[in-house]
Amino acid sequence: MSAKKIAIIGGGNLGSAIAQGLVKSGFSQPAEITITKRNTSTLSELKAAGVQIETDNAKAIRQSEVIVVALKPYNVREVLQQLKAEFDPAKHILISVVTGVSIADLSHIVPEMPLVRAMPNTAIAIQESITCICAANASEEQLRYVKTMFDQLGATVSIDEKLMDAATVLGACGIAFALRFIRANIQGGIEIGFDVRTASLIAAQTVKGAAELLIRENRHPEEEIDKVTTPKGCTIAGLNEMEHQGFSSSLIKGISTSYNKIVKG
Repeated sequence: MSAKKIAIIGGGNLGSAIAQGLVKSGFSQPAEITITKRNTSTLSELKAAGVQIETDNAKAIRQSEVIVVALKPYNVREVLQQLKAEFDPAKHILISVVTGVSIADLSHIVPEMPLVRAMPNTAIAIQESITCICAANASEEQLRYVKTMFDQLGATVSIDEKLMDAATVLGACGIAFALRFIRANIQGGIEIGFDVRTASLIAAQTVKGAAELLIRENRHPEEEIDKVTTPKGCTIAGLNEMEHQGFSSSLIKGISTSYNKIVKG
């Protein structure tokens, strides 16, 4: 699959993370990526790595074939409206990683464009994202390219667009939920005697190992839980106390609350 020049419109946290991941994975050479932002001072690390830094969105689009839109939801329509004349359906693929902006919304601004909605998370910067993808007007070759691109940055799953808001919560917001769980583990570790650095390492590596067990072995979580819950043991005692305090219920309610915030505003 031939290399393509990539423009990332919006050099915030997610846009920068995508650029970092593409470079670190070797999927793109730094000079093949252009990232835009009004204030480019925060992109000095990418610039030092050889990524093209630009304030002119139109220029970035003209010199690229793959356009990744990583703008804030509140200004994406205004910015794309200003740039619509720069898009060429015969040349460009437009990939939006913007929360809450549908393919129909994008098609209304840039009709006939090959469009892909992708929802990664910030672990894309270290090539460990889960990215959910849906598309319209894109060829099989274009979809393969987009999937291959995001596969370099973690794992991908193709979903119906109606599930994209749910994917945002489970995959993107889910990073924060997982980190808060790790943070609580660290606090608990300190309470029972560890220093913060040791507690942090044990908590983070334990969660990483748990996730890898499920992914590599294709197991259900309860299968692995059963292996460490012996009769009258300390694990089951701790789990039951957490459940008595609403552990699973509070997490499920948090996911539902985040979803309703996206859907209902």
